[in-house]
Amino acid sequence: MEKAFEELQIKDDFMFSVIMRTPKFCKPFLERILGIKISRIEYPKSQETIDISADAKSVRLDIYVEDGKETVYNIEMQTTENRNLPKRTRYYQGTIDLNILEKGDNYKDLKRSFVIFVCTFDLFGEGRHIYTFENRCIQNPELGLGDDTTKIILNTKGTMDDVTPEMKKLLDFIDGKEPEDDFTRELDEAVQSVRKNEKWRLDYMTLQMNYQEKYEQEKIDSAMRMLEDGDLPLEKVAMYSGLTLEQVLELEKELQPV
Repeated sequence: MEKAFEELQIKDDFMFSVIMRTPKFCKPFLERILGIKISRIEYPKSQETIDISADAKSVRLDIYVEDGKETVYNIEMQTTENRNLPKRTRYYQGTIDLNILEKGDNYKDLKRSFVIFVCTFDLFGEGRHIYTFENRCIQNPELGLGDDTTKIILNTKGTMDDVTPEMKKLLDFIDGKEPEDDFTRELDEAVQSVRKNEKWRLDYMTLQMNYQEKYEQEKIDSAMRMLEDGDLPLEKVAMYSGLTLEQVLELEKELQPV
């Protein structure tokens, strides 16, 4: 069941996406994760707003930004464990590279990239707050491939003493704890501000309706395929598709020759 707009937290996709579309928050967020200073960040035009008028399949709630030093950052919040996240990072990496090459650049001009997933669970079960991956030689782990790609999986449930106190406070805040420093207090105030914004409320409601319509259409398409195959009784079609028996009967009528 989807959350009410007033209950959204920073760990919820929509809220995270809205807040991170502001450089005031996105820049220090990246700096705290990576332990570096970033001169500035830039958003492609497509990332400046959430286009909820488009088909729900095309709506992206991840954040894609570039800095002034030829580096690309892709950030996404993850709160469910049932996705194949390692291969999802691979897909995102490929998307970043294709986006650059489609602009006419040579592969030699591919920018350094970071794919960052902020997870509210421990994907690898080692208790770390941060897992950083780069391509390295199996025979000699000291030898890096040098392809300028880094994938970072953050874990708000970490137990190790493996990050800075500032980073720990940020991850704790994302996990639902009270803000403990200036930056997390600013993020908390931003969450409260978004909750009071009527435009964002309408966008959220519209996005949820788009998702629901897409979900219902997928159930109908699934039932239609099963009915066309003709291998299952109608009760099974209803059970497997998630539709009611009455809905399945209506679909069956549609398939009958006139």
